[in-house]
Amino acid sequence: MAEPIIDAHHHIWRLAATPWLQGPPVPRIFGAYDALRRDYAIEDYLAEAVPQGVVQSVFVQANVAPGEEVAEVALGAEAAARSGFPQAITAFADLAAPGVGQVLDAAMAAGRVVGIRQQLHWHRNPAYRFAATPDAMNAPGWRAGLAEVARRGLLFELQVFPGQMQDALGLVRAFPDLTFVLLHAGMLEDRSPAGWAEWRGGMRAMAGCPNLLVKLSGLGTFPRACSTALWRPVVEETVALFGAGRCLFGSNFPIERLWIDFATLVEVMRECLSGASAAERRAILHDTAARVYRL
Repeated sequence: MAEPIIDAHHHIWRLAATPWLQGPPVPRIFGAYDALRRDYAIEDYLAEAVPQGVVQSVFVQANVAPGEEVAEVALGAEAAARSGFPQAITAFADLAAPGVGQVLDAAMAAGRVVGIRQQLHWHRNPAYRFAATPDAMNAPGWRAGLAEVARRGLLFELQVFPGQMQDALGLVRAFPDLTFVLLHAGMLEDRSPAGWAEWRGGMRAMAGCPNLLVKLSGLGTFPRACSTALWRPVVEETVALFGAGRCLFGSNFPIERLWIDFATLVEVMRECLSGASAAERRAILHDTAARVYRL
């Protein structure tokens, strides 16, 4: 019998509240996205995910308009009240902003917020760039905001490129009591020998931090494809470095549906894990996320 799945990374959104879906298309990290320029409700997600064995999920923020962070949490809470999904929410907060503690408190009051994501990834290619600088995580004011996250017992979803992993390593070590979840398996973008070497070196160093876990999500972002041949090396090397108890699955839907359907994504992930034991597969697909997100 196939293991039940917890999808630890999916989005729901309303077009009117999501700036990057409005107006003329602008370059995005995942390429052309006309197919996504509509509301994606919890019912849309469940129709794709539940038939594939998803039993619980975590809704991750999707870059709503500034000042709408708490309203986005309320959207997730409304979806949960209506459908039972999601069971947990990762919200957005600008950790460098004054009064971030009040934003965190309001978000936690609005829904089942268990974590915060502020995307820190910076790349020399502007289309891949989100943060204004590559080292925003080193700013004292930003770290003071992260301390507010830790103080509330929330986790932090860390999104960086391999070229930022040295700074990220310092950040994770500076907050040993805070749980970090490294997104998209470290965002391997450059598949040249040098790119693989940089990714492996950063992942190996970060694996030494016991408070860091890795989400096997968004693996189609740069190749813009989903196949066992493309994904298996990343999945197997990540699991070998971190262990199944520190790895968890995330679909990154509906972004990934630009190149694949949910059924095929799950099939490919199971193929990538075919060399793991039953207990390891159960951990990656279900148990690690259940523990980390307190589901």
